Amino acid sequence: MDQQQAQTLVRWAEKISNYTGKIFSWFIAILMLVVCIEVFKRYILNAPTAWIFDLNSMLYGTLFMMCGAYTLAQDGHVRGDFLYGSMKPTTQAKLDLALYVIFFLPGVLALVYAGYQYAGDSWRIGEHSNVTADGPPVYYFKSVIPLAGFLVLLQGVAEMIRCVVCIRTGQWSARLTDVQEIDVVSDQLAHSKYVDEESKREAIANAHDIDDAARHRGEVTDSKEGGVR
Repeated sequence: MDQQQAQTLVRWAEKISNYTGKIFSWFIAILMLVVCIEVFKRYILNAPTAWIFDLNSMLYGTLFMMCGAYTLAQDGHVRGDFLYGSMKPTTQAKLDLALYVIFFLPGVLALVYAGYQYAGDSWRIGEHSNVTADGPPVYYFKSVIPLAGFLVLLQGVAEMIRCVVCIRTGQWSARLTDVQEIDVVSDQLAHSKYVDEESKREAIANAHDIDDAARHRGEVTDSKEGGVR
């Protein structure tokens, strides 16, 4: 596989992970709406819903699992080792690749296999929640486990390919980045008709300073955690 083909495969996997994450991120809005409706029913109408706890758990669980591949694609998982940041890209890639092979692949493959069996058993018996007397079906929810595991596995393979490319070229390839809060501020100011150019530049500069300060605090925190560990 040449470098161009490798980059194509990585981009393909990243697009799937990004689109999936963006789609299922709307579950947080659905969850908020469900909670607000239930609060109104419970405390205003005095008519609580018996199975609302199950629904909330399923919505949050689906959101958590289905956004795992997106987080991996955005390199958003926590790193606690301050030594990693001081390494050369090739050394980082070799370390990442070893960890993916030793820990990631066996764990995620086991998750996909066990989740498939788990969901299959739930479908066969028509499983319902036992939290309430007439609980909702949970086999739909349990089907998310192998699906989310497969998406994380797909993105993990893409990350391994990225590591191999970095080892060959000596530098990390660019990621498909998502919109950041600082980008939203810049875009809103750019289209504003009521703010002069000098104020726009000053506001954008301040936003960048705040973002840089937050990143610095995060790096210091990670370094301290890595030192403690």
